[in-house]
Amino acid sequence: MCSRVFWPDSPIAAVAARTMDWAISDQPEIWVLPRGMSRAGGDDPHALTWVSKYGSVLVSGFGVGITDGINEVGLGYHLLYLEETTYEPADARPAISNTRIMQFIADTCATVSEAVARLTEVRIYSTPVNGEDLGVHFAFEDASGDTAIVEIVDGVTRVHHERSCTVMTNDPVYEEQLVNLARYRPFGGELPLPGDILSPDRFVRASYFLHYLPEPQTYAEALAGPILIARNVAVPPGAPYDDFAVYPTWWISAVDVTNLCYYFQVVTSPNLIWLEIGDLDFSEGAPVLNLDPKTEGLLGDVREALAPRPAIF
Repeated sequence: MCSRVFWPDSPIAAVAARTMDWAISDQPEIWVLPRGMSRAGGDDPHALTWVSKYGSVLVSGFGVGITDGINEVGLGYHLLYLEETTYEPADARPAISNTRIMQFIADTCATVSEAVARLTEVRIYSTPVNGEDLGVHFAFEDASGDTAIVEIVDGVTRVHHERSCTVMTNDPVYEEQLVNLARYRPFGGELPLPGDILSPDRFVRASYFLHYLPEPQTYAEALAGPILIARNVAVPPGAPYDDFAVYPTWWISAVDVTNLCYYFQVVTSPNLIWLEIGDLDFSEGAPVLNLDPKTEGLLGDVREALAPRPAIF
């Protein structure tokens, strides 16, 4: 149920790509949000409020929150499912919903280090989505190649903040994924590359293909590498899904945190679409813009297809 891979060592562009896997489509919508928007962290009585410092391009899921995106200063952010999540107990910190936390980071942080520090200032709680309380974990990256993976397990926030944190899937937790990875070649073990679509196997395969990506000679190669890996670990529609941990892929995205561009593809279309941050108006008071990426015929730069729409979250 989702995979993310980041290529920080590409000399041309640092690019992250991810898949969105779930039992049903999360009905993704692409949004362009300006600076200066008043925000709230949810319906908790102690919910945080803030005003956005940075504009962003982001994707919403189920019309209730943010799952993916990049802000105007080049911080990429991704929310994935983690069943082992146990949220922190209530304390004196302001609260923020798991459906709003990515928006908070996008609005207020310019770097991975800032995002990691900002997470200590809030307590994340669960807002049911379609009647379900969902565990989540997060990944961040910026143009310096810095990256972090954050999980909340046993009521404790665990931060993995090293340049090596380039791959994330779902359960088990990150430390256990690394232990499993060490059983395979070329990561210290002798096992051959696995071919299943379960989360641990997707983690190994994404790590394997990232390890062997050749240095890109062109921007197209720098972008295509992570996207190719995301497609390799995508879960095909129509396969027999007998395990809760395995659902089909609905869309793939990529963020270029070097050149500030957001790419997106729904699996029902062969076309890649994108938005270049430098072409968008993030000034305070600029209109909120929206796009349904499932609209038939979309291809390439879709700036002209954006339309004004009030923000719904």
